[in-house]
This record gives sequence, C-alpha cells and structure tokens, in this order.
Amino acid sequence: MNTIDKIILPELLCPAGDLTRLKTAVDYGADAVYIAGEEFGMRTAASNFGEADMREGIKYAHNRGVKVHIACNVLPHNDEVARIPAFLELCQDAGADAVIAADLGTIGMVKKYAPKCELHVSVQSGIVNYETANAFYNMGAARVVTARELSLAEIAEIKAKTPKELTLECFTHGAMCVSFSARCLLSSYMTGRDANRGDCAQPCRWSYSLVETNREGQHFDITETDKGTYILNANDLCMAQHLKEMYEAGIGSLKIEGRAKSQYYVAVTANAYRGALDSLKESYDNWQLPDWVTEELNKISHRNYSTGFYFGPPHNCQTYSHAGYVRDYAVAATVDGYEDGCIIATLKNKFYKGQTLDCLEPQQPPFEVTAAELFDGEGNPIDSAPHPMMTVKIPYHRPIKTGAMLRMKCD
Repeated sequence: MNTIDKIILPELLCPAGDLTRLKTAVDYGADAVYIAGEEFGMRTAASNFGEADMREGIKYAHNRGVKVHIACNVLPHNDEVARIPAFLELCQDAGADAVIAADLGTIGMVKKYAPKCELHVSVQSGIVNYETANAFYNMGAARVVTARELSLAEIAEIKAKTPKELTLECFTHGAMCVSFSARCLLSSYMTGRDANRGDCAQPCRWSYSLVETNREGQHFDITETDKGTYILNANDLCMAQHLKEMYEAGIGSLKIEGRAKSQYYVAVTANAYRGALDSLKESYDNWQLPDWVTEELNKISHRNYSTGFYFGPPHNCQTYSHAGYVRDYAVAATVDGYEDGCIIATLKNKFYKGQTLDCLEPQQPPFEVTAAELFDGEGNPIDSAPHPMMTVKIPYHRPIKTGAMLRMKCD
C-alpha cells in the first residue's frame, strides 16, 4: 500500500448562516456543515435556522452524504437555561449529527437531552493541553475544537496523548479574534453587547488613539498617521498552503470560520479547500497547493492573511493602518440552468456584452465565460444587463451546473 492509499483526508467543515448557505456549502464540497438555531449560537448576525429550515437543511445534507453540526455554544445566563433542553431535543429529532457546546452545564444537558448526537466541545472552552482534552473525552466528547492559540506541534502532542477515537477540530481559514479563544469582554464593556452570547460588536476592529489625562482632547496616534491605529485588528487566518502539516499533526476536521459571511464566501472557500484537499490526496508525497486555490481565496472579501499561531508566536499578524477588507471580485450573476445553447442566469451586478466573466462552478477549478452575445429573458439582444434580478442568457458551448456563479473583477 503506497502513501496515498493510507491517507484519510480530514473532514472539511464549512459554515452555514442560513438554508441557502447550507445548500451552497454542500454543493461546493463540504464534508460537514455547522449551523445554529435561532438561540444559543455564537453568531446573532447570521440569519440562523428555525425548525423548518433546520429539518430541511439536515435532510438536504444527509441525502448527499454530508453531516450537520449544530452550535449550542453560548455561555447561557440563568434565564436561558430552561429553554435549552427543548432545543437539544429538537436537534436530535431533526437528525443533527453533533451538537457543539462550551459551557459545562450545557455539555451535561447535551448528554441528557440529545444523547444520539455526538458532543463536540467548542473553541470557547479554551482547550490548550491533552489533560483538558482527555477530561472532555471522559465527559462523553467525540470531538474537541482546540484553542486558536496552539501551534501545530502542540496539537500533535495533544493528538498523541488522547484516545484515537477523539477527533481534533481546528480552524483553517477565516477571521481571527484578538481575545483568548474568542472569550472577550470588550464588546460587553463598550457597547453592552455580549460576545460570549454571539452578539459581538467587534470593537477590536475600531480605530484607537492615546489620550494623556492632563491634556484633555489631545489625541496621540500610536502609529504615525492621522487615522489612529487599529491595535487590536487581527489578520485573517489562511492555512491552505499548509494542509499537509495540519494532516500530519493529526487534525481530523478543518474548520472554516464564517457563519455570518455571504453565500459567495461559503461557495469560494468550500470549493477552494475541497480542491486543495483532493489534490493532497492525489499527490501527497510531492504535494503543492494548486495555484488556482490561492487565487480563489484572494477573490473573496478578506483581511490580510496570516498563519496565526500554528508555527509559534505570530509575527505581522495584525494590520494597524485600517480594518477594511480586500474586495477585488463581485458576483455578476448566478446560474439557474442551461437551455437552447445558453446559460440562463439571474443578474446580481451589471455587466456588458463582450465582457469576460470568471465562472465558479461547484467542485471545479474556475474558468472563463465570455458574454460574446447577451440576451434578456425573452431572448432579445441587449448590450448590457443593468437590472438586478433580471434573467439573462449567455450563449455557451456546454451546460454549467445550476448554482454556479459568474464573477467579475471590481474596478
């Protein structure tokens, strides 16, 4: 048996803030998705899942061999605790594969009210050593999400000193939080919005200046600009180049952050990491990340990328001059079907006849589609597609999968 035959790829775990994004993650290559109900998840900004959408989403995923994990990882206050058992019973009845929890009381309730679901212990629990991982395993955890402050060497040691049945889940891509394992009080102090219950106002992304107490009103810039400094602004994580090292450290699940992110973000990251993992499987000994994967991850809205703590104390992992995103691409249209030699699509942003678009098709490297001719929904020739949500037709030599996205580079 050669090296490639021995490889069992880590699970690709993708975020889904609503039913549309769940279906997108599944279609674009996720092995599992993580979602939240209308309460008890750590992202109030996401649309999240009511009971009907939860059941439909789980059915959609399971019919395609994809698992669904449900976050119940807030740190609940007294007035919330009584509502958790009914929610956990719903998760189990709907067919969830796992429940993600952080709070010890909630962990106990998961085992009591959703015993058929795996227990996954959230990053909020701050797991940084093998004894803690073992303690959660003894409480019934099938998986722990390690703290973001760990190096790959530390993760490998945890893997070596815990039962082989315990899966280690680690973040591989997305926004980083400047606080320890995302447990932050800044938002609560400054805005009254509790980050530990999914309502973070992200004050770490704000601009700050120094003020000397005896010089009221005089602001002193920490960096030499007139815009203050974003001293808490962590760069985004991107470990696509290092999937082989993550696999060799014993990581069993690669988690993409972003339940509050867009459908487009979900599609691109799922597709890119699916392609990266499949290429790792195919050419393990001589693996190099395909160039198209790197290019794809630069086509989503993102901050500057870093490798976080995985290779030791981070350096150059914050951007002090601004908290903005890099946004180089926009979705021009989404593909609804193929008919009479034409792509049928719904317009998202204006584009023109003759324009070359970049096509993101589920579980494929991107390719170009040139709108040499352009028609409206009734088949009338048009020079541009100006109205959002209008139907457009683009002649093309083959069908493109429904759900594909046609993109264009922003000016």
